[in-house]
Amino acid sequence: MKILITGASSGIGEALARLYATKDNELILLARRETRLTKLQQEFAPHVKNIHVVVADLSDFEKLQEKIKLIGAIDMVILNAGISIGHSMEITPFKDFKKLFDVNLFANHAILEILLPLFKAQKSGKIVFISSLSSLIAMPSSKAYSSSKRALNAYAESIRYKYKKDGIEVINILPGFIKSELTDKNKFKMPFLLSTKDGAMKIYKAIQKSKRFYPFPFRFYLIIKLLNLFPQFLRDKIVNFIN
Repeated sequence: MKILITGASSGIGEALARLYATKDNELILLARRETRLTKLQQEFAPHVKNIHVVVADLSDFEKLQEKIKLIGAIDMVILNAGISIGHSMEITPFKDFKKLFDVNLFANHAILEILLPLFKAQKSGKIVFISSLSSLIAMPSSKAYSSSKRALNAYAESIRYKYKKDGIEVINILPGFIKSELTDKNKFKMPFLLSTKDGAMKIYKAIQKSKRFYPFPFRFYLIIKLLNLFPQFLRDKIVNFIN
């Protein structure tokens, strides 16, 4: 299987790459940090059918698309790359807000604009979106990140409906807190925090089972679902109390 993984130089992306680094797979690892990608390429080379690295800035859409075109047809893309600007009650500067949406949302469309016609032509393909449980409840301190991931959910759902008849599978993964460079920025206690290895394994198994929608940890998801069932005035009081 030929697999493209974005954000593959660290965290969940690197952990997923390790899980897919087998003799049956050809890996394409995409990220900004060339040194880290090269190191992984050297480590994985003896264990995989083939491995390539793509150094790209996800917010430079024109160059990103040029590099995606060079990859050609693949079997699966894991759209894992994402950024956070941390938690703050202050208004997010527009420049930071736009950068976050560029990477967390628009880059995914830039990639899929190239890949979707190829998937459609081969009448198969698997698209994996890495969203977040924070997309299901927007806290005032994570307005930019939560809104970008909520938009990603809507995008993933529409792509699933559009291309189902073409044999294209769409999987949307909504993790809670997983240890990574992204969560290391958080200065608060993170409930149900998972190690990078455990979080990646849950994602890997969900992909193997072709789960269309997979939020986890399940207890955390249930708490969020319960909170969203409350009347708006009560939910407002709870969220304001938490923050």
